[in-house]
Amino acid sequence: MAPSEGVPKPCSPGRARIRPCWQQVEVWEMPKSLEPSARLPAPQGVMVYSYNFRSSLRWSPVEVDGGPLLYTVHFKTAAFNQWDEMNCTRISGTECRFPQLLNERSWTVTLRVRAERGPAVSDWVQSEPFVAERNTTIGPPRVSSAAEAAFPHSLLLSITPPFAPRPGELLQYRVSYWENATRATRKELKTSSSLFKITDLKESTLYCLEVRVELQTLYCNISGLPSAPQCYSTALSEATTTGYAILIFLLILVILIFAIVGLFLIQRYHTTIKYWSQAPFRIPSHFEEYLQDPSLTFPEVLENHVQDDPCDFLSVVCSGEGSQEGPTSAEDKAPSPGSSRESE
Repeated sequence: MAPSEGVPKPCSPGRARIRPCWQQVEVWEMPKSLEPSARLPAPQGVMVYSYNFRSSLRWSPVEVDGGPLLYTVHFKTAAFNQWDEMNCTRISGTECRFPQLLNERSWTVTLRVRAERGPAVSDWVQSEPFVAERNTTIGPPRVSSAAEAAFPHSLLLSITPPFAPRPGELLQYRVSYWENATRATRKELKTSSSLFKITDLKESTLYCLEVRVELQTLYCNISGLPSAPQCYSTALSEATTTGYAILIFLLILVILIFAIVGLFLIQRYHTTIKYWSQAPFRIPSHFEEYLQDPSLTFPEVLENHVQDDPCDFLSVVCSGEGSQEGPTSAEDKAPSPGSSRESE
């Protein structure tokens, strides 16, 4: 019996894999609750930050009315080109740290992030492809000096790397050093040992240095940030120390010799020293006036000198033993100037 017109032919399961078969499709109207919502603004400034192989994806927060948004992050690798969820699904922060799965330093990783609020979402924003061994920032190492092993012409340094290398990786240290007074004349050396010595230095001299790490892998080399300049001083040699001791001894001996000779001369020539140490003889002023003008007689010179510098006179009055007068006051005992001159 032939099929009636308008009735679609049934699909053949075996032939559906080879070519599609026509079938009648009924179109249903989508409920309003399932209609796509308005798009949210997409996150901006999406970038991978990596320091010493500790990596994370960061972005700027999306500012919209109605409160904060949530964010979801996906990743994929060059070997497995399929988006997968990270440990950052519907988070409120703007940073997502890499999980342990993505700590392979040679993998090429791409990430994407979008904003979400309920059914409303934003467009996905992808980061640039990231390879840790090429794009990470290597920090400066920690440098210290072995103070207990001071050398006159060298410095013994110890370096702590910012991270531990993995098998197949090599850490090298580029050391730049100079005298503290002559920064322009720098010298460099390269070593792979974390404990090394800088030789051919001046004794008792202050040297400053800075160290940077270089990571060598199978595919690339990465140069790290330099450490802050640190200064260390070399020690004195035994010969120099002995010379300083002899010089100090001779200086003390010379001082003692001079002291002994000085005491001997003072004791032997004390009369001459006393004579020369006296103040020079000075003629009194009234004799100088007389010598300058011999026409003046000597008594006039004395009178002028007395008038210029009058003397004070003092007289003591004692009462007799038989006197019965009471004690007089200090004013009665003090003689008047006139009586004093009369007594003269």
